[in-house]
Amino acid sequence: MADFFALLIELIKLALPALVLVGGLYYLLQKHYEREERLRAEHVQQKNSKESEVVTPIRLQAYERVVLLLERITPSNLLLRVSPAGQTAAEYHRLLLSEIRNEFNHNMSQQVYMSEQAWQQVNHAREDVVKLINKTYQELPEGARGTDLAKRVLETVLVNEQDPTAQAINFVKQEVRQTF
Repeated sequence: MADFFALLIELIKLALPALVLVGGLYYLLQKHYEREERLRAEHVQQKNSKESEVVTPIRLQAYERVVLLLERITPSNLLLRVSPAGQTAAEYHRLLLSEIRNEFNHNMSQQVYMSEQAWQQVNHAREDVVKLINKTYQELPEGARGTDLAKRVLETVLVNEQDPTAQAINFVKQEVRQTF
């Protein structure tokens, strides 16, 4: 039995320094990996901060351009900007739809910088304006003038007390407030 305790003490004498060495090595490696991870996280944060400094103004500009698009296709603004003078209702109808299409196509790339929901609101507003113009045009009598179409579109907006772009404009503004 004495030999057993002597052997056990010898094993402990040999194993204890090895365990202390392994424990110390583990501790040092753990600290090294933690430091490396912290440095990597700081590097990513710095990179993201630099990218954010560039992207944030671009995103704000995109929201501004989309609000401008919506303002330009708002029926009252559109009708003021695109004159019906001397045109038939059919010609004016085509001109209005062309103007809306051109405005939208010119600003389509702005969707990259905004949420999917905001872009859907913009797209829905455009569709509502087009439907309003189409429906009003179809209700006009044969041989109507462009001024007749303009009057009817404005009357419809006033009677319904609903601007087809207002909801999208409010949504985009709210998203800008929440994001920035």
